[in-house]
Amino acid sequence: MQTLWSRLAGGLLLALSMTSLYSQAAMQEITDLAGRKMPLPAKSDRILLGEGRTLPALAILDGQTLGRRIVGMPRDFEQLDPAGYTQYVQRFPELDKVAHTGRTTAESFSVEKAIALKPDVAVFGLEGHGPTPDNKEILAQLTAAGITVVFIDFRKDPLRNTARSMEVLGQVMHAPERAAAFVAEYRSQLARVEQKLAGFHGRKPSVFLENRVGLSEECCATMSHGLMGLMLEAGGGSNIAADLIPGEFGTLSLEYLMSHPPDLYIGTAIGSMQTLARMPMRIALGAGVDAKTARASLKHTLQRQGIASLPAVQQGRAYAIWHHFYSSPFNVVAVQVFAKWLHPELFQDMEPRQTLSMLYERFLPVPLDGEYWVALTPDQ
Repeated sequence: MQTLWSRLAGGLLLALSMTSLYSQAAMQEITDLAGRKMPLPAKSDRILLGEGRTLPALAILDGQTLGRRIVGMPRDFEQLDPAGYTQYVQRFPELDKVAHTGRTTAESFSVEKAIALKPDVAVFGLEGHGPTPDNKEILAQLTAAGITVVFIDFRKDPLRNTARSMEVLGQVMHAPERAAAFVAEYRSQLARVEQKLAGFHGRKPSVFLENRVGLSEECCATMSHGLMGLMLEAGGGSNIAADLIPGEFGTLSLEYLMSHPPDLYIGTAIGSMQTLARMPMRIALGAGVDAKTARASLKHTLQRQGIASLPAVQQGRAYAIWHHFYSSPFNVVAVQVFAKWLHPELFQDMEPRQTLSMLYERFLPVPLDGEYWVALTPDQ
């Protein structure tokens, strides 16, 4: 009898202890990237994504059961980066059955479907292809349904907000140690660039950063004070669009580009192995793309009228980088790539490929497969 009572007492104590832990978690407060304070949800077994390309960030924190935790997301990941999305479906087959709550815009987001999925947590971005803090009605409806909504940011101010975003996700997903490990490595890799540039007082090379090469026939779409433009600046470059385009992105005239030729040309790549035949003016980079194919696609798109006659192109100072770094927690790698291209002597001991390989091996449940940047001249 005493043994039975001991077991019952032990079970009761365990139950009370678990209840206390859940209560403590629920009482903890978090502040998201929109500055909104809220109680930390006791569980995050069911997660709704406002943008599918947030998936790799969550995979950093949960490389085991993530496929079962995601209950809804838009189609942006599979539509904008199909090869990358395929990697995650292969690792987490459950993702192929996840409900779609929209396409690639906040306007297409279905709040009714989202609520019906009964998520514990909804993860949205400050900017991007899903709901943002400006979508007050959507937020009110989700909150009224008992769903905790948190905002993160890899796009609006990525180099300032990536670390904090990962910390918030670490709290929400109850993986703070994993988040802290990533944040420490992220800050260390960013500091490698910042510290060397702090002692550099020379001229910053000028760059024309062409946005989403091959998306349209017009010239010359570019990024200025946002997106990859921020990473270019952090890498020690001078963006020729910075004084001309006040927002995140815009278009320069070909005439201006020809009369103000940059030291370097860099295009952002939205092509893949799947798009090469249908969209030959896109640069192919990312999952599944080999170096030979990537360089051939860059050479092909550089043959366009006007672009081909730029001194930077003619002299081999032309490059391309994976466009989706702008929405990735691995954006620090893009900063290192830019720094290496812009200041090869200063950063001769830096190997961004090693950084990317290390981050994949330490933090991601999918293998590094493919080229994510390319130079017109192979030895650069």
